[in-house]
Amino acid sequence: MPTGSRKSLESPALVPDFRTLVLAVVKKIPKGRLASYGQIAALAGFPRRPRQVGMVLSGLPEGTRLPWHRVVNNRGYVPSRGRWWGAFEQIGRLRDEGIEVDDLGNLDLQAYRWAPRP
Repeated sequence: MPTGSRKSLESPALVPDFRTLVLAVVKKIPKGRLASYGQIAALAGFPRRPRQVGMVLSGLPEGTRLPWHRVVNNRGYVPSRGRWWGAFEQIGRLRDEGIEVDDLGNLDLQAYRWAPRP
């Protein structure tokens, strides 16, 4: 067999990209449960990239069915960073699922933290 004709397991075509892995993890978060950006990064295999998780989620199209609203920061806070309308929407969605969130976006992450089974 000629060299280079066989694809290795490390071939870029066979390895899912960061965005794909992050979205796959977020999709698994059940209703009424939360995960932090760091938790999603770690579960996707990139424990040092929580900010990039936020970037992926902030770039989702409006009306997506992915439960992006179930991801909060590690301090138990719905981040707004100048996009207060998104924070209001996230707070509303979380409240609709029975998660207690105050008007400033504070919540008890430990009480609602998702613990996926291995």
